[in-house]
Amino acid sequence: TAQAAESKEIKQKYNGLTVNANLLMADGKSYQDGMVLLTHGTLTHAGRSTYANLQQLLADRGISSLAINLSLGLDDRHGEYDCKTPHRHRHEDAVGEIGFWLNWLKKQGANDITLMGHSRGGNQTAWFSVEQDDPAVKRVVLIAPATWNYDAEKADYKKKYGQSIEPILAKAEKLVAEGKGDTLIKNINFIYCKDTSATANAVVSYYKNEPRMDTPTLLKDAKKPTLVVIGSADTVVTDLEEKMNGVESEQVTVTVVDGAGHFFRDFFAEDLADNAAEFIKGE
Repeated sequence: TAQAAESKEIKQKYNGLTVNANLLMADGKSYQDGMVLLTHGTLTHAGRSTYANLQQLLADRGISSLAINLSLGLDDRHGEYDCKTPHRHRHEDAVGEIGFWLNWLKKQGANDITLMGHSRGGNQTAWFSVEQDDPAVKRVVLIAPATWNYDAEKADYKKKYGQSIEPILAKAEKLVAEGKGDTLIKNINFIYCKDTSATANAVVSYYKNEPRMDTPTLLKDAKKPTLVVIGSADTVVTDLEEKMNGVESEQVTVTVVDGAGHFFRDFFAEDLADNAAEFIKGE
């Protein structure tokens, strides 16, 4: 299609690493006609069908997008994160990378930018939008953004792996306090990865008591018009709708797509794209 012909990979240097992103320009559109900056979820990548499909559906609706691959500490990363690879990334690293790609878009002439993120990427996008009030960012779309609760996180780890995260976190925090945050802690279970290794900095980042990892908490201070899209059948972020009920902000709109799961597959992707496009175009 005309849209697919406009799809291309962009590569840049960031903090000594090559980072990449997928640019999909809608037919006949330029950077000045508005852009979406899309951030993926945990340990995945921009080329996953969820995001590639969403980019195409947005292009079909006249909206261009840049879907970024978070480096996760790796050079020119593509594909799903390999659990055998030591984890040297931190949750908050994504906030810097979102800012880097936002600046890249601005250098191309974009000044009407929608930040969009899914799952953990939704939280990281919200974090950026609340703490970096960039005038080029006009609105934010969060798709099934992550919620977080310290006690629930600890309980989930114990249920998933049959052990407590607390001694691992204590060891990591001690290393960080000693200035040894880059030390690898081996043979641990980390995020979705069994028997892997992660730096003390990574362990502390993903498992410490950090309320900003809860998207509804962030959105109480929303700076931009923000749309939160929730799937009613989401089995990953199960408490999002309930938590969003406690967010009182004139900036925040919540839409529930009935029957959609966490990844908005099949025809639910069309519903997601419709909701996002209407919000972006102010319809």
